[in-house]
Amino acid sequence: QVQLVESGGGLVQAGGSLRLSCVPSGIVVNFNSMGWYRQAPGKQRELVAAISLGGYTDYADSVEGRFIISKGNTKNTIYLQMNSLKPEDTAVYFCNAKLVRTTYWGQGTQVTVSS
Repeated sequence: QVQLVESGGGLVQAGGSLRLSCVPSGIVVNFNSMGWYRQAPGKQRELVAAISLGGYTDYADSVEGRFIISKGNTKNTIYLQMNSLKPEDTAVYFCNAKLVRTTYWGQGTQVTVSS
């Protein structure tokens, strides 16, 4: 059983920064990819950033140049450095990890950006 535990969310003023962490627990495997999704009230969950096993990264257009996804030294730990935050970045952020046939989700961490 794999669990993904997110941390680092909170309340920040526009223009500020936050760093999210995702630490898996349970069975340690090599995920094909890991990433961050977000869901704002009344909106669908959307991809924010993803990183493949080989280190290839992908970003939503809305966060390109402001957010950075990276891997930690501990196996399967990932981070999301969020800079120049905007009120429209306010959402619950979810960590995601994919194997060939299975997708895992964290419980989410709230990010609120005040104007």
